[in-house]
Amino acid sequence: MQRNADRTRARILEAATAEFSARGIAGARVDRIADAASCNKALLYSYFGNKEQLFDTVFAALVARIVAENPIDAEHLDAYAGTLVDSYLASPELVRLALWDRLERGGAGMRSPELLATDAAKVAAIADAQASGAASTRFGADESLALVTVLASILPLLLSDAPDARVREVVTTAVARLLG
Repeated sequence: MQRNADRTRARILEAATAEFSARGIAGARVDRIADAASCNKALLYSYFGNKEQLFDTVFAALVARIVAENPIDAEHLDAYAGTLVDSYLASPELVRLALWDRLERGGAGMRSPELLATDAAKVAAIADAQASGAASTRFGADESLALVTVLASILPLLLSDAPDARVREVVTTAVARLLG
């Protein structure tokens, strides 16, 4: 019985990821998610509560995966930016979900707890690297992280016609020049 529940949860999360990344929180429909996951709405609500909680679960899982796959290298922010570009190109839904989270939840003051916690740890790592002289102090640690994040996530969207290798090169070169 548990294996079926796990598979159903996985189908719901996959369908919800597609729905939320395409339509945002407000535009997503639980009916479409349930249909795509081949389950009924009551089961979806039983597993995840409401639509907002389902979005939070989807977003938190993607953030956790990206953070786990891309530990920050505060002494080599250009290389770190390159690994983020690779991840975002492979999983563009994360960038879309992050944008929806900011647009629909009022911006930085309303960011998800998971994202706030991972950002705080990254800022601390950059601050430590700056204090030891291993990273530039041209910008504050929080500003440095913001630059890396924006360049690694938004430039691939803006340069969508360019080959992935070129996008990565543009981002890593920009980060090296700005934060080197």
